[in-house]
Amino acid sequence: MKHTISVLVENKFGVLARVAGLFSARGYNIASLAVSETLAPDTSYMTIVVEAEDEKILEQIKKQLNKLIDVITVTDFTNKEHVDRELILAKVNYSAKDKTRLEILLNKYGANIVERKGSVAVIEAVGKQDRIRELLLALDKFGVKELVRTGRIALAL
Repeated sequence: MKHTISVLVENKFGVLARVAGLFSARGYNIASLAVSETLAPDTSYMTIVVEAEDEKILEQIKKQLNKLIDVITVTDFTNKEHVDRELILAKVNYSAKDKTRLEILLNKYGANIVERKGSVAVIEAVGKQDRIRELLLALDKFGVKELVRTGRIALAL
């Protein structure tokens, strides 16, 4: 099962490497990782999605994270009310004959075209991962040439 964990850390050189190293040293796979500064430039917010088969593994991950000197807080969203989203940019084939069909599809998913050049359009979409997955399946009809995803980001309510 995939679990979303947020980690508030001191914004220092090497913190990301230490967190990633903790996971790899113990054989845990990071499915998604998003990192950014917070409103305070001396702290960063990491959202980590990890595969953990049972609660023991998840507890071990959280304990190990809390042991790292630069970690301020660790939050597990598994049983907490939260909002999570993912951002994608997708480069798709674009033609005048497909314009209406593509726009209808994008409106259905709350996505939009952010750039168009020649026979290519760059699509932007933000949403829950299952909704993003549905959109990507639907965009296959148009031919997805390239895709970039942020991975999941989350905030507790």
